[in-house]
Amino acid sequence: MYNITGYYEADTLAEATALLAEKPKLELIAGGTDVLIKMHGKAEDTELFSLRKIKSLEIIRKAEDGTIVIGAMATFARVFKDPIIREMIPILTEAAISMGGPQIRNIATIGGNVCSGATSGDSASSLFALNARLKILNSLGERLVPIQEFYLGPGKVALKPGDILTEIRISPEDYQGFGGHYIKFAMREAMDIATLGVAVTCKLQGNIFDEIRIGLGVAGPTPLRCLEAEEFAKGKDISVETVAEIGKLAVRSTKARTSWRASKEYREHLVEELVQRGLKIALVNAGGAELV
Repeated sequence: MYNITGYYEADTLAEATALLAEKPKLELIAGGTDVLIKMHGKAEDTELFSLRKIKSLEIIRKAEDGTIVIGAMATFARVFKDPIIREMIPILTEAAISMGGPQIRNIATIGGNVCSGATSGDSASSLFALNARLKILNSLGERLVPIQEFYLGPGKVALKPGDILTEIRISPEDYQGFGGHYIKFAMREAMDIATLGVAVTCKLQGNIFDEIRIGLGVAGPTPLRCLEAEEFAKGKDISVETVAEIGKLAVRSTKARTSWRASKEYREHLVEELVQRGLKIALVNAGGAELV
């Protein structure tokens, strides 16, 4: 059961921030697929504040400077179908289609997925690999937060009372010239929570890795980047041996633990194997030759 004692809506962001300034303890709700699960069985009174009527938060666009702007209320179904994302950052469409079944994708929002703080969130690994920045608004103004600084711990994010995540921004230098690939490893694929999420993007210079980025979910208490492996890859020849070493180094960045879904050792094995698999596909998507 839910102990909901009040329900509010707003038509504009100005109305929303004003109401939150007055009532900062309101529980924000987007699609509701995460919030309502967290609320189930809670004894204390809860007042909900729905953002669903603020249509500006659903927009996906490409800014004049090339930045891709994704409204926080864009559903996963919208993200998957959007032509800008499909053309410019298809790795995010791979993450979107892996999120639940059609019914969930039609209501769950990318902003809600990020704000849940779950390391298993299907969008998190790809957004880490894309160096996403989050636009956060309150009655006093706005700020941009790198996604790596947004996740503070299991289920904890850098939102203060009165804050609203309004946009996810990806700069052109973080996607132009890159190829990418996302792998969700789960027992029942999209219909299950990820045992491991792996997102890899790379940019090539001839037969050399110019830059790679590796985002992992469920390899630690929060999503993370494999910085040691990324640094090793810079300037290295593209080869099976280099990719194998990148996979091994990626494991060093993990903080995997044993859970009922998988042991620590198994997750580390998955990291090493799936990083290699993802990178091999990403380099082909970046215009490189297939490694065999």
